[in-house]
Amino acid sequence: MNILWDFDGTIIDSYPVFTRIFRETIGQEHSDEEILSHLKISFTHAREYYQLTDVQMKEIFDKEGNMHPTDTQPFADVEDVLRHANINVIMTHNKRDVVETCLKYYGLNKYIKEIVSRDDGYPKKPDPSSYQYLHDKYQIDLAIGDRDIDILPAKALGIRTCLFQNNTSGADYYISKYRDFFTIDDFQK
Repeated sequence: MNILWDFDGTIIDSYPVFTRIFRETIGQEHSDEEILSHLKISFTHAREYYQLTDVQMKEIFDKEGNMHPTDTQPFADVEDVLRHANINVIMTHNKRDVVETCLKYYGLNKYIKEIVSRDDGYPKKPDPSSYQYLHDKYQIDLAIGDRDIDILPAKALGIRTCLFQNNTSGADYYISKYRDFFTIDDFQK
């Protein structure tokens, strides 16, 4: 099976630190739950919702740039799914060096064939251009993400989709923890 992955919130549990950074920037009067609900739609949505200034955006990006891999962790059992796949590729809005550093720190880089990041100039998800590139090159069987914008490009290309820790309608499969991946009949091959 060839899998296209989102990175943040799908392979790596980065939302707690992103939520903290957002709250530090926009003010303590906003709860973690509120901020997270907007970040889970998209970073762009959260930026627009909170009407962040360019100065605030720079502060957020500077803090994110100073994160160490220990500020986040891989989700439990994600390595088992990565190991099980024939090919794993990532499409992320994060910077390539941040993703590569984190993957290497946790020893997950050996499972990843290619990373397409915001550094590569593709339009942001849900535009399917980056997914089309990866699908043409690797014949993707499944796209896994934690948000609608992660599965919409795959759906547009006819690729099966799996939402992780998200029950929004529209995906072919849903899992809340990665050990559940192997209970789905289609993935036991």
